[in-house]
Amino acid sequence: MPNLKDIKRRIDSVKNTQKITKAMKLVAAAKLRKAQEAVEASRPYSERMLEVMKGIALRASPEASPLLERRQAQNIVIVVYSGDKGLCGPFNSSVLKTTQKLIAENEGKGISLILLGKKARDFFKRRKVKTLDTILDVARHDLYDLAEKVADIAINAYTEGTADAVYLVFNKFKNVVVQIPQTASLLPVETRTAEEEGEHALADYEYEPSAEEILEEILRRYVISQLHQALLESQASENGARMTAMDAATKNAKEMIDDLTLDYNKARQAAITTELIEVVSGADALEG
Repeated sequence: MPNLKDIKRRIDSVKNTQKITKAMKLVAAAKLRKAQEAVEASRPYSERMLEVMKGIALRASPEASPLLERRQAQNIVIVVYSGDKGLCGPFNSSVLKTTQKLIAENEGKGISLILLGKKARDFFKRRKVKTLDTILDVARHDLYDLAEKVADIAINAYTEGTADAVYLVFNKFKNVVVQIPQTASLLPVETRTAEEEGEHALADYEYEPSAEEILEEILRRYVISQLHQALLESQASENGARMTAMDAATKNAKEMIDDLTLDYNKARQAAITTELIEVVSGADALEG
């Protein structure tokens, strides 16, 4: 027969865990609301920045900036955004799997990583992959300043020739339940295709100074904006994934408490029944 004290102790333990998961869900929900607003506010700027940059890059000379130079990709830098904490469902594992897939697709080439978050740091620490830089406690940083820092590392690697391509791996926020792992090409900067240029043939600008003169700064701003948008998307994705995971954990804890309570009542009833039988048996023995 199960020990009543052990069952009661386990019920109390699960209840304490349930309180923690419920609190974590509420904290994640509060953070998600703010992060989601930031993502939705930033997307139009990021998309427009891409459009302006492509138009300027197309009208400038291909030799105007090394960030437009396309060369055979023998050395690749991958910027990986993971979380600093767990308990957020597949958020971290999906990014790490996507990164591993990208590394496998470029087998034989020189791979270097820029790691954002403790989970990526811990994962690749056990693997023989070169790391250019590691940034931890991402949530404590100003995201735009962090985007500038990472952009400068990536741009320097590309302009110095130590990287022939730079990719970005992050989670794109779709909704609270769905976060989509993305692989984006950061460098070299892409220009419009012939089809896209046909669609935007009338969308030109007057430049002061010339397009070539402002191109370098525009390209840097573009790289920063893409990184900043990815950081915002990932932050919202992490909070959404954690809220969903903690909600599921809270519900599972409730089901476990219900099952344990049923076991406790059954064990208690069995104990009472046993005591009654012993009392009746003892009374019958005395009468006999």
